[in-house]
Formats: sequence, C-alpha cells, structure tokens
Amino acid sequence: MTDHSQSTAAEPTGRIVLLTTSHRVAPGVLSWPAWQTLHAADRVLCADPGHPQLPYLREAGVEVEQAAADAHELVAACAGGRTVVVLPGGEGDQRITDGLARLAGSGRVSMPDLELLPGSYDLPGARLLDLVQVMDRVRRECPWTSRQTHRGLAKYAIEEAYELVEAIEDGDREELREELGDVLLQVVFHARIAEEGIPAGEDGGDDGEGEGEDDGDEALGAFSIDDVAGALVQKLIHRHPHVFGDERAETPEDVHAHWQRTKAVEKRRESVTDGVPVGQPGLALAAKLAGRARAGGVAVELPRGEGIGYELLELAARAEAEGVDPETALRAAARVYRDAIRAAEGVAHPAR
Repeated sequence: MTDHSQSTAAEPTGRIVLLTTSHRVAPGVLSWPAWQTLHAADRVLCADPGHPQLPYLREAGVEVEQAAADAHELVAACAGGRTVVVLPGGEGDQRITDGLARLAGSGRVSMPDLELLPGSYDLPGARLLDLVQVMDRVRRECPWTSRQTHRGLAKYAIEEAYELVEAIEDGDREELREELGDVLLQVVFHARIAEEGIPAGEDGGDDGEGEGEDDGDEALGAFSIDDVAGALVQKLIHRHPHVFGDERAETPEDVHAHWQRTKAVEKRRESVTDGVPVGQPGLALAAKLAGRARAGGVAVELPRGEGIGYELLELAARAEAEGVDPETALRAAARVYRDAIRAAEGVAHPAR
C-alpha cells in the first residue's frame, strides 16, 4: 500500500522568484542572473500593466502574464517543480510577501523555495536622482518655490551654511545629516532655477521683482545640475593629479601646494586677493587675506591705525600664521561665554 502523504511530500515544490528592479536604473538594464531566470522561468507574472520593464522583456522574447496572483495561487503555480517569477511594482508587493509568510508559518503547506533577486539596484548616490526629480516638480507646482530667484535665496544659503557649522561644532550626527541636506537643497534649488535661463533683469528678490537695472531680454546662460556636477568632477580630477594622474604627493602640504599652483593657472588672477569674498565675516576675511599674502610671498606690512579693527586684524593675521582659524577660535570662546552667562542666570545649557 502506498503512503500518499509521503508521496506528496516528495514531490518537488518549485520556486517563487521576486524580481526587483530600481526605477533609478534605465528599464531593460538587468543583471545577467535576472535575464537567465526570466528566460528559464515557467511563468512570469506582473500585476502592473504599466511596469516600465514590460516592453523590454517582450522585446527580449520573455512572455509576461498580467496577473495579480495571491500567495495561494503562486504556491499552486509552482507545483511539480515549476519556477514562477513575479515582477513587483516599484514599492514592492506587500500583499504577496505577507501572504507567503503566513502560509510558510502555518506549517500546513509545502512551500516552494522563495528567492529575492535584484535585477537592478541602486548605486551610491542614486537617491540624488530622486532629489533632482522632486525639486523639478516642486519648482513647477509650488506657488512659493516657483517664484524664487538666485538673489532671493542667497540669504538662505548663508543661514544654512552657519547651521551646518553649528551642527559640526556641536558634534550632533543627526543634526549634521539634516543640515547637510539643507545645504544640498540650496545647490539643487539654484541649479534648477538656472535651467530656466532667467532674463538678467528679472533675477531679483524673492518677490519676483528685479532689484537691478534691466539688462534686456537676453537670458542668463542656462545650465543644469548635471553641468554643475560635471564641472566639479573635472575640477577635482584636474586638481588631484596625484590621484588620477602620474604626479606624486607625499604630504598634505604637497597637495595644497599643487592645488594653489593649479588654481593660479586656471584663474589667471592679477592679485592674490582676487576671488576672496569681502562679504564674509571680518575675522575670516582678515585671515584669508593674510593667508593669501603669505602663500603668495607678498611682503606687505599689516596696516597700522587707531581702533579695535586694526588690533583684530593683527590678531587674525597672527592666528592664521599659527595655523588657527580665528573665526572658529572666537566662536568657540563665545560659546563658552554664552554658557557662563546662562550659568550666572541659572538657566540650563541649551540642548546639544
């Protein structure tokens, strides 16, 4: 007499493959294991008729059935050792995965092998593509964002930079991550505005009204975030020949010296002070000028005069010569001073 239960248990249970793909990778660009599995499968199922991979699978000769099978139907489809490939949507298919998990946990069903196969996956930096897409939509559809200009946003770039510095000095990793995102937003926001080639006379305040003279209808040169990134990549490669070329750099000083030589050739500046933004904080400006003069070998005495400004200038130049950033040093001392004030008031220190 044949033991039917043993005979049934011995039958091959097959395989269910959940083939995931990334929407950040061009449709049709799949891994070799994914193509092998698709061509060898007994059935390929997809519930979404608009799935971006479908045209490319059909072109490759892979027959795809439009079906929203549940867990029981998938298990049954694998009977006899068959392989069923499921193409979930972009956000996955929790209905299927939860159903399969319940069946497997019940212990009453002989489950097929379950496999999660990434057909394509995100490379480092892939989420930046999402950021560009979201910024594009917000620029088009948000009443406030759609009216912003480079000049109107300039103040936010300064604020976000200071908030980033504060997060670094506080040592708060969670805050650092958030502030880096806010700084990145400024870059992507300005690049998105630049795509439009705004007429020069309209590049004014954040109310959409120009603040300067009208330079005519000629649009400012349009560029995109890809142009920004591309130029930055070229700059990094050009200024790091010890990484991407044949030159050698044994110390950070070697790298700095080459960087300065390369910048001098690129910028063709008449003075070592060219390119130093005078709108930056005073101590930072003084230290930057002193550093440029020292690095450029310009023999010039510090100007002498009455008043605290000249004393601060001398202190900033001395700090720079000693390798100290006077702006950072003063900010650190000011924070200690702030804490002392709060202590004298009987107020707790601010959260860090």
